[in-house]
Amino acid sequence: MITLKEPGELRRQIRALRTDGRTSDGQKSGGQTIGFVPTMGALHRGHLALVEKSCELATKTVASIFLNPTQFGPDEDFDSYPRNVKADAKRLSDHGCDLLFLPSVETIYPQGHCTFVEVERPSQGMEGELRPGHFRGVATVVTQLFNLVQPDLAVFGDKDAQQLAVIRQLVRDLHLPVKIVAHPTIREDDGLALSSRNAYLSSEQRQAATVLYRALAEARKHVAEGERSAYRLRQAMRSMLATEPLADIDYAEVVDPVTFQPIDELERQAVLPVAIRLGTTRLIDNLQIDTEPSRETDL
Repeated sequence: MITLKEPGELRRQIRALRTDGRTSDGQKSGGQTIGFVPTMGALHRGHLALVEKSCELATKTVASIFLNPTQFGPDEDFDSYPRNVKADAKRLSDHGCDLLFLPSVETIYPQGHCTFVEVERPSQGMEGELRPGHFRGVATVVTQLFNLVQPDLAVFGDKDAQQLAVIRQLVRDLHLPVKIVAHPTIREDDGLALSSRNAYLSSEQRQAATVLYRALAEARKHVAEGERSAYRLRQAMRSMLATEPLADIDYAEVVDPVTFQPIDELERQAVLPVAIRLGTTRLIDNLQIDTEPSRETDL
């Protein structure tokens, strides 16, 4: 695996990856496609599943590690966020990544930087309300990384469902030539979604965190029994979350998967995002709903 830090070197190497496999007369011996997995590091099995999916779908895979300061609020965990680039790089290499991009903050936000990207509708509410400026930071850095890497496809996890909706809207609105691939949430045996922030939890909080999965499972049961009222599904999730005394509820919603705005009734597809606080740690999760019986939900 090649590791690079400078945009110029990255572009040259991306060109080399794309031409890798050409015959002596310059013709492609096989279509070389670039898959991309942007991360903030502190990699776990969920991130590595995204890399594996990229390797499956594309002939070459690029990953980035960049802890983006503009998507953290002033009271959030930017300074304490886990950092172990050496271990992360080995994991990426072991899982088939071809190139790792490690830009500095000064590379992404050079002196005088004053251009930001905002995606209005799916950024509103939930994470957008509780973390002002978060999605502006996400949209800006993803746009920059897409411009630098110029991938054919990019793989994101379903766990950050609102972020995924923002990125899909971004790609549609700006006509970016990138296919967005969503990967199902990877979970522990007890249902807890993998997250780098799980490392912050005490053993008692770790056990309490499973209430997120139980709340989503309760909603799924109600949908399977024919419930279509978003109000009643919200109440079912909140009631389950309220059974855990250590958990402070941030939200339990039922939203349209494209606009990420609240809906009144389930018709076909919906997303049920939930968020709680355990001490100083915020955890999010969601249930992807499709009332078509042939499609399985992400839980």
